[in-house]
Amino acid sequence: MNPRPAGSRLSGESSRADRTRTSPSRSVLVVDVGGTSVKILATGQHEPRQFASGPKLTPRQMVSEVRKLARDWKYDVVSIGYPGPVLHGRPLAEPYNLGRGWVGFDFAAAFGHPVKIINDAAMQALGSYKGGKMLFLGLGTGLGSAMIVDGLVEPMELAHLPYKKRTFEDYVGSVGLQRHGKNKWRRHVADVVARLIAALEPEDTVIGGGNDLAGPRRSPAGDARPALTKNFRR
Repeated sequence: MNPRPAGSRLSGESSRADRTRTSPSRSVLVVDVGGTSVKILATGQHEPRQFASGPKLTPRQMVSEVRKLARDWKYDVVSIGYPGPVLHGRPLAEPYNLGRGWVGFDFAAAFGHPVKIINDAAMQALGSYKGGKMLFLGLGTGLGSAMIVDGLVEPMELAHLPYKKRTFEDYVGSVGLQRHGKNKWRRHVADVVARLIAALEPEDTVIGGGNDLAGPRRSPAGDARPALTKNFRR
């Protein structure tokens, strides 16, 4: 996670990408909402905290748990990484791997602070971005994806595109890992990453997420192997 707020238009994630912006004068509580866990980190803190999520987690429960976990931290604003599409700073659809009630929920009122919401893969991508054209793929409960080109971030919903007999997410998400085992899952990940690199032609590819096994890894343009080799060697 990267403890910085998304810019106002970026966090709204309109149909066109926008430039990333930060506001260094404010203390930020970053909340990364995932299908398996919710992780938080605040400006000035060095160790993230987390709690389990899951298919029954509602936004009200999430806010309550975050406030308890961060009760001894001081922060001015909240930046939420949301596991789904976001439009004009609000969730556009209910998350695939969580409970219901996220669309239309008043996060600012619940937290008692200004809130910016951004797609979770885009949030993670920003923390890894160094310049140029970068593809981020998050291997977690599902498959998160985002592209950043010269500072312009564009979240993508690649997880549910057709792949083999199901979708990308069915093979490289947690369900695929459990169903096929680690070795076969790795082969599927390598194939999916190679296909997406060939299609999107990034200069840089970062593989992260809860199932990345060894932390975010980078690979040069057109080649998934260097990142995957270190990523999966344990």
